[in-house]
Amino acid sequence: MENKKLMLLDGLSLINRAFYALPPLTTKDGLPTNAIIGFLNIMLKLIDDEIPGYAAVAFDLPAPTFRHQRFDAYKATRKSFPDELKQQIPLLKELLVAMDIAIVQAEGYEADDIMGTLAVRAEADGYNVTVVTGDRDLLQIATKRIKIRIPKTSKGQTTTEDYFAADFVEKMGITPREYIDMKALMGDASDNIPGVPSIGEKTALKIIQEYSDIETAIANVDAIKPPRAAKNLAEFADQARLSKELATIMLDAEIDVAIDNLQLGDIMNPNALEQFRRLELKSMLKRAQAAGATVVGATSDRPSPTGRIISPTEWQDFLSIIAPDATCAYRLSIENNEIAGLAAQYDEKLVYLPENSDIARFFEGSFKKVAFDAKKDINILRRHGITMHNLVFDLLLAGYLLNNVKDGDSLNDVSLEYLGSGIAMPTPSTAQLSLLDEPTDTTQEAADAAFAQIGVISQVHPMMVAELEEQNLNSLYHDVEMPLLHVLADMEGLGVLVDGDFIRSYGEKLTTTIDRLTTEIHEMAGSEFNINSTKQLAKVLFEDMGIRSIKKTKTGHSTNVEVLEKLSRDHEIARKILEYRSHTKLRSTYVDGLLAAIESDGKIRTTFNQALTATGRLSSAEPNLQNIPVRTSLGRELRRGFVPSDGFTFVDADYSQIELRVLAHLSQDETFLEAFRQNQDIHRITAARVFHVPFDEVTDEMRRMSKAVNFGIVYGISAYSLSEDIKVSVREAEGFIDNYFARYPDVKQYIDAAVASAKAKGYAETIFGRRRNIPELAQANFNTRSFGERAAMNMPVQGAAADIIKIAMIKVYKRLHDEGLGSRLILQVHDELLIEAKIGEEERVKAILKDEMERAVDLSVPMSIDINTGKSWYDAK
Repeated sequence: MENKKLMLLDGLSLINRAFYALPPLTTKDGLPTNAIIGFLNIMLKLIDDEIPGYAAVAFDLPAPTFRHQRFDAYKATRKSFPDELKQQIPLLKELLVAMDIAIVQAEGYEADDIMGTLAVRAEADGYNVTVVTGDRDLLQIATKRIKIRIPKTSKGQTTTEDYFAADFVEKMGITPREYIDMKALMGDASDNIPGVPSIGEKTALKIIQEYSDIETAIANVDAIKPPRAAKNLAEFADQARLSKELATIMLDAEIDVAIDNLQLGDIMNPNALEQFRRLELKSMLKRAQAAGATVVGATSDRPSPTGRIISPTEWQDFLSIIAPDATCAYRLSIENNEIAGLAAQYDEKLVYLPENSDIARFFEGSFKKVAFDAKKDINILRRHGITMHNLVFDLLLAGYLLNNVKDGDSLNDVSLEYLGSGIAMPTPSTAQLSLLDEPTDTTQEAADAAFAQIGVISQVHPMMVAELEEQNLNSLYHDVEMPLLHVLADMEGLGVLVDGDFIRSYGEKLTTTIDRLTTEIHEMAGSEFNINSTKQLAKVLFEDMGIRSIKKTKTGHSTNVEVLEKLSRDHEIARKILEYRSHTKLRSTYVDGLLAAIESDGKIRTTFNQALTATGRLSSAEPNLQNIPVRTSLGRELRRGFVPSDGFTFVDADYSQIELRVLAHLSQDETFLEAFRQNQDIHRITAARVFHVPFDEVTDEMRRMSKAVNFGIVYGISAYSLSEDIKVSVREAEGFIDNYFARYPDVKQYIDAAVASAKAKGYAETIFGRRRNIPELAQANFNTRSFGERAAMNMPVQGAAADIIKIAMIKVYKRLHDEGLGSRLILQVHDELLIEAKIGEEERVKAILKDEMERAVDLSVPMSIDINTGKSWYDAK
């Protein structure tokens, strides 16, 4: 049976909405794509919902329409699209053509007229019609069979308001056609339709509810209330009639389009997927992959790798033919965090061993290994007593260096990015048997998956090698990221010992304090309520207690930290709530989280994310040990629970002001350079210069403010943020920043040059060549562009600091091993290294840390570290 449902989409309305709804997204070459992605997301979701048999997208053309001929100022006040959006409109049209979705546009008519005409024609021919638009003008064409869907965003989710004629009448109290007369009275600022002065939406609705149309209203003008509306309607009656003409959507536009020609076919056809690949629309490729589509003729149109499931005897034969200097791609099959099999490729030979008892010879062999996410493999192999040798390439790390702000870092994402489609799973018949009985389905599936994954690794490896060379990233990759992989794997395997009894005792103390604070807060409020409920807390503070609200959101009065801190200056209950929140966060996030992560040997093993952050910094997860509180004395106490193993002590080394030293090196500001060379207090020097006082007269408060400015400059801090940090007005904060740059002109010059360079290149980079793509710099939106400028300012500094600590880690790790010491590196937190030093080796460890960290790289200023020892992380810090 024919699917007689037509869906019409308002092209410019929806792409404009999508552009502002999504953050900047670009291709590798800097081509913006966020609006295209947003449009496709809306369209495909609605196609899934509606399942139309026919579809078309209507577009306005630049040429004037009949409305411009009637009224020169029609849409005269409408702003033109930003360049970043204009670029995407022709690309979207090309994509729609490739998807076999009809585009309808005609000179002299707007998209509204085209959709109105097609909708009425289709309805007359027995079709059900859905019109998707962000323009509420289309509501006037709603009928029993024409539905208007208006996308809206709430809490980050896109939904739609849906209207048939009856829905509109129920909501507005007038019919869709009467809506035209309402628009004629109230006008439309976006289209510059004049309407009648002083008649707004409420008055216009009331008039049309009573009189149905403007002609009847004009005939009864003396009875209209309020008097001012009556007077203006009488005076501007012709303007109201013109406004109605402008607001009326044409239902009989002269467009030569047959509904039969709008039939919806295979929108995920090969041409469409090729366009997805060209525009690097990975989410669309994933969607196509899920539907079983492939790109004919593209890089992704590749045969599934064919391999063999082999016996242990054949495995030995396979290993014996691998040349000592050969390169082999491999893929471990993991089930329940255990090795279920190993696939390996050498030349054209691709094999799968469905067990783990005989794989050590492969990993410990002299030949080179190529992998994806090898750190995970190293940790699993270690549990089986196997050591990885001669790992030469990891696609996860290479992909991260080549583009560290991409979405997705799985092997499937790599396949989408480089080969144009996701990993195609072969059918079970592609794995032939040799000297084996029929494999289980599980073994067959594991082999198929491993063969497909190795196919991606083998094909993408040379592509990434060439890109690393092209972008001058070889040194950073081979001298920093690859060696660091092994360091991190060892650190993850070692873990850090935790005193569970201390953590539990710490948690009990928190609970006692939380209970006390709860009672005190309830007494101050005069009632019991859920302190964790924003809604209940807002009611108590701003309604029951009558405290003046500082900030309102869409959902009501704000009770965030910023608000409570301001209220706490005058209201004790706000201080108590802040204290309550800090204690409950410590208990839930840290105490409960840490206790749950302690393993049977009493240690916690975190996972270091080496391929995650945009600046190159390492992060930590499951649990996050880099986020253990340090700013409050109560939070710092938690570090007492981290202790060395028996026979060891802690040695902690922390870079002193590494980011400011990098800034001094980059800017070559003489004051900065001299201060660090002479080991002077840079914050006190800054205070003296900014506040215009002698060095000896700088107060602690002046130094505190200057410290905030010094570090804030590194992060591209705004005057507003600085004012919040140092508790001054925005104008005073602006003055601090202006004075700072006046006193440090070379820093200002460097920052301006860094932003200009990033705008020209599309990326910022460190002195070691690490890059961060910043598409936000090319955006029209002020806030988005400002974020890009801040990223361009701070990435070269933060990224270089991240590179320095990585280089130091590698050097310290190597020295500890080369000198045969029992001490080991177990934790890294930003600019800090924690060593579990064997008793008796403490002084040697200190010397190694000082030597390797302070000489990790050559800057124009000396690098300095603070070293401490102790029987807990707290004591050593």
